[in-house]
Amino acid sequence: MIKVPWAETGSRFTAMFEAVAISWLRQASQKAVAEQLQLSWDEIHRILDRAVARGLKRRTAESITHLGVDEKSFKKGFRYFTLVNDLNRNRVLYVAQEREQASLDGFWKTLTPEQVPKIEAIALDMWDAYLNSIRKHLPDADRKIVFDKFHIAQHLTDAVDRVRRKEHKELKAKGNDCLKGTRYSWLRNPANMERKEKQRFAALKQSHLKSSRAWALKQSAMELFDYKSETWARKHFRWWFSWASRSRLQPIIKVAGMLRRRLENVLTYLRHRITNAGSESINAKVQWVKYTARGYRNKQNFINAIYFHCGDLDMSPTK
Repeated sequence: MIKVPWAETGSRFTAMFEAVAISWLRQASQKAVAEQLQLSWDEIHRILDRAVARGLKRRTAESITHLGVDEKSFKKGFRYFTLVNDLNRNRVLYVAQEREQASLDGFWKTLTPEQVPKIEAIALDMWDAYLNSIRKHLPDADRKIVFDKFHIAQHLTDAVDRVRRKEHKELKAKGNDCLKGTRYSWLRNPANMERKEKQRFAALKQSHLKSSRAWALKQSAMELFDYKSETWARKHFRWWFSWASRSRLQPIIKVAGMLRRRLENVLTYLRHRITNAGSESINAKVQWVKYTARGYRNKQNFINAIYFHCGDLDMSPTK
């Protein structure tokens, strides 16, 4: 075996051919590319694996200031992957199986001692396993942990939907169908509604329904993130929490209690102004990767595909 300038060691293909395969794999499924290039599944898969290994090896210890930690389901049955994303460059930095503390612990080993202190903030949901890992490895972690406002909005939205479902059942038993077909009206942003839907929803939210009170509480809670002053944000939350606690709407009361317990890392948003919105866009791309492969049976294959499509790696073969 000798080293040649037009192919990498151990590869059965020229560098130019692998470059073509990689560029096609960015746009289509492995099956489609394999058919077009008349390759077997194993051959095209090895090209992708080599490209990912090459790209990860070429990563440099650059400064990373804002991270997002999120999870992605692999299959039904609560099987998850942990994803760590660079929010500034909208790329995946790290993927691990499951969503346990150990899953995120592995990420810190990929950083140099100089990189860790430069991390300014991390957006994530309120999953304790992730919090434990961050607090263990990141200095001054509690000033840098930011609970993602979109996850908080999801908790509140779910609470509104629970109130609506229960109230609809009660009203329906009395022959009142005023909440029938309104589920998505309570979940959507009124600014995105058609004119007729806006008019109908305006009447609903001005009614004396429990659902309308729950919706108003949700909207008021999200106003917390519009404040620039932490002092005024705290005053707003105290007022809102008092209102929510007296609402007699159990799903809302439950979320209010959760937010009060986690308030300090809800308010860190006002200091850092980051969200996991970038991670959600990456999640959408991961879902596309999963769909084009019609699901992955092998977890490592799925991880490599995520790095390939979402890692922003330099995967070009040696020229």
